[in-house]
Amino acid sequence: MNKALCLPRLLKSTCQINLLNKLGNTTSIQPKCLLYNSSIIYKSQDKPPTPTFKKEDLKSRLSPIQLHVTQEKGTERPFTGKYNDHNKKGTYTCVVCSSKLFQSGNKFDAGCGWPSFSDVIDTNCVTQTHDFSHGMARTEVTCSKCESHLGHVFNDGPRPTGQRFCINSASLSFNKEEN
Repeated sequence: MNKALCLPRLLKSTCQINLLNKLGNTTSIQPKCLLYNSSIIYKSQDKPPTPTFKKEDLKSRLSPIQLHVTQEKGTERPFTGKYNDHNKKGTYTCVVCSSKLFQSGNKFDAGCGWPSFSDVIDTNCVTQTHDFSHGMARTEVTCSKCESHLGHVFNDGPRPTGQRFCINSASLSFNKEEN
């Protein structure tokens, strides 16, 4: 599925469309990126370079379940992940590229069997895309830096965000907060 969104659908006023027409962009609108649902959605050809990790490198430093989850969009079994019942203070990072993703202060027990977070550290650290696999309509969450699969986000989380980032432990590392 192409991650690009159709800009005219996002424009709400005739003034915005007229402004774009005056700028000389009458035939097609080709944005470099769009902000959608708190995430940056890039057109595939305009996306910033993704770090390239050799498959051999990933196989040598990731466990089989980490490799399956992050590179093959797999899912660990519920209630089996290392961070499901993890309550230490610190930062959760991407297991592949070490990007900071979640703070322990935003972690909560949703009872779903996977670590759940109400918010990300920064809206640019993850990318959200529509996922219609397995006969469901969901929103997939991937690391914006390396594109590794992390999990999914749902709109049934606690206030104030109302979001539940349901993340595989296998896609995370943890850095304990120093006192």
